[in-house]
Amino acid sequence: MIVVSTRESLHDVARELGGVPGIGVDTEADSFHSYREKTCLIQISTRGSDFIIDPLALKDLSPLAPVFSDAAVLKVFHAAENDVANLKRDFALHTRHLFDTRAAARILGIKQVGLADLLRAHFGVEANKRLQRYPWAKRPLDAAALDYAAADSHYLLPLRDILHRQLLDVGRTEEAEEEAERLEGSTATARVFDPESFWRLKGAATLAPGQRAALRELYVWRDRQAAAADQPPFRIAPDAALFAVAEALPSDLDSLRRVSGLPSSLFERYAFGMLAAVRRSRAKEVPLPPKRARPDDAALKRYEALRSWRRGVAAARGVEHDVVISNAVLQALATRNPSDAGELAAAAALGPWKLRTYGPALLTVLRDALGNTCTPH
Repeated sequence: MIVVSTRESLHDVARELGGVPGIGVDTEADSFHSYREKTCLIQISTRGSDFIIDPLALKDLSPLAPVFSDAAVLKVFHAAENDVANLKRDFALHTRHLFDTRAAARILGIKQVGLADLLRAHFGVEANKRLQRYPWAKRPLDAAALDYAAADSHYLLPLRDILHRQLLDVGRTEEAEEEAERLEGSTATARVFDPESFWRLKGAATLAPGQRAALRELYVWRDRQAAAADQPPFRIAPDAALFAVAEALPSDLDSLRRVSGLPSSLFERYAFGMLAAVRRSRAKEVPLPPKRARPDDAALKRYEALRSWRRGVAAARGVEHDVVISNAVLQALATRNPSDAGELAAAAALGPWKLRTYGPALLTVLRDALGNTCTPH
């Protein structure tokens, strides 16, 4: 294992990687420990070497850009979506020619598709679960953490070899390639706080008007505290504590102290901030959000018919439903109701393989949804 933390060594690694046919790639981020996620490590493995690149020390990773964008170099990830998006967001590294071992395993109908499961099954390797939520922004990193990180990329190339052979055996390589192309377009969504997202908290809509106003103010207060402390909001106060205070509507320190469900540690640290939030809420009204428009009956029937068709296809293949087609695509098709191949291609994000393989059946299901009961194709 080689830790890369200087610009000179990064250039050396980039030159070495440019001459290999494939690399395994993984990243470690700190979303469990910080307000805004950042990539803290990049692990890259060749057939003979493991590199751990420290972006917190290097900042500029542009020497790696040609490697990631080079279609002649295969990049093997496991569960690539977040890795690809974060590399793009943090370092402008755009990945081309990708293979995702998790996606491949799901296409093959493998039930246990976590990297730890696959490494155990194929290489007899046991991952150290204690390090799954390690604070990756910490420096210096523990030796055990470096070993754990290196193992995540070390086996990706041989694992890809195994899964690729299995895909060839069942004629599913094109499906895997199409999914890989989709993953190459993954982008990270910027974290923008929306005060109205407090409605996503389970039970928010059941509160009385004054209580939901208090919950909204407490939700805003918690996010400000989290941003200032650079911590995830749940580390400031759990949702249950916000609900407990909002339901009690305390007016002073004594009544806040008596709130059932408020840990004493939160009271000691944040009592004045929580009380101020509750007081601000008294001057505000928070009406219930408008009900979402219900899809028309015809679209609902089309959606259910598509889901029924998908269940049959997934069962026949022995895969999870969304491996066939995602819910989002089914919803788009049910709403837009394409009637021919051209409209089908324009209606939803289906790649050439899925359009060719499932397109005729999808059009048949949509055509028959309001009449005869559809059968899987």
